[in-house]
Amino acid sequence: MEIIHQKTIQTPLGEMIACATDQGICLLEFTDRKNIEKQLKALSKQLKAEIIEKEHIHFQQLEKELKEYFEGNRSRFEVPLLTTGTEFQEKVWQLLREIPMGEIRTYRQQSELLGNPKAIRAVGTANGINKIAILIPCHRVIGSNGELVGYAGGIWRKQKLLELEKAILF
Repeated sequence: MEIIHQKTIQTPLGEMIACATDQGICLLEFTDRKNIEKQLKALSKQLKAEIIEKEHIHFQQLEKELKEYFEGNRSRFEVPLLTTGTEFQEKVWQLLREIPMGEIRTYRQQSELLGNPKAIRAVGTANGINKIAILIPCHRVIGSNGELVGYAGGIWRKQKLLELEKAILF
């Protein structure tokens, strides 16, 4: 059976669980996220792999890049990622990675950029099941009314991440 490496990482916004395979980081979530155990089981099933608390070379790069990010010295992440979603989810997550630091978009704007303006809820759902927090910046998407909505790590963390990135909210 394949192995997914797992490690707990401390950040200024709380403890996070990171998972990695040789292909890249496949999960980065706050440990207090609702249903984190369910998410880990689903990841294990998707990748047909056992999750084991064990060091991995990708964690060294991840921790270095997160440290630089929280210090305000990194605007792009280069650690390899392994995403596991449907074709639509993969498109949504790729679009998220294209939002520059310091900018925000609405769910409506994201659905329009995907070429499907009516897919606002589907875009929101795909954002919500993103398993790689911060690196795939779903926190940069807000409601059309300018409200901070829908962040599994907690709205207060979304606010802090946007403040760190100096995003101008409307």
